Parts: sequence; C-alpha cells; structure tokens
Amino acid sequence: MRAPMNCQLIGRWRIVEADIWDRDYLDLVEPASLTIQADGHGEITFGAMQAALDLEYSRSAVFFTWAGFDEMDEVAGSGSAELHDDGSMEIEFAYHLGDEAVLKAVRTTSSTAC
Repeated sequence: MRAPMNCQLIGRWRIVEADIWDRDYLDLVEPASLTIQADGHGEITFGAMQAALDLEYSRSAVFFTWAGFDEMDEVAGSGSAELHDDGSMEIEFAYHLGDEAVLKAVRTTSSTAC
C-alpha cells in the first residue's frame, strides 16, 4: 500500500519520550527514531530494539505491524502513530503478548511532510 498524497506523517521522527522507559533507555544504542516511508514500509529503533514496519495510512495517522530484534531476540507486534495539532506524534506501540507503551516523537529537521 502506498501513502495517500495528503499523508502528513511521511519522514523521519525522533522519539523523545515514553511512558514506561526513560530517555537513557530509548537512546541506548542509537538515537530513538521512527521512519515512515510512502511505500508501505518503515522502521523503528529504540533501546536495543530495531524493527521493520508494514504500514497502512490515513491523512494524519498510520497503523502498523512490526517485526525485528530486541537484544538479539526476535520480537513482533503492532501499533499506530497519530499526528497531534502541535506537530508532535503519539505512537502506541505493543509487543506481541508483552509490553505496551505510548511514545512521543517530533519531526527531525531533515524530514518534510508529503
């Protein structure tokens, strides 16, 4: 699935906070981030977790399933990301049969909306 022409979430986002993890954990290996591409794919990185996303789009939200690795263990789950009026993004992120978190992200300066 491709993103609609008016999708406002395409680009790279910096994850700046989470309700269950502190900033030191989020940036453990590299700066925590979420990348949303227009071709139905993306990626998320925080802590020791890196995962690929399969996306479904609306104008101001995306829904996704994800699969990747956390400390070399295979992990998977689902989530969504929604744009707020202040330009920030709220990400609901869930591990399959595990933790659920709410993350906040801001657009990186090198990304532009579609």
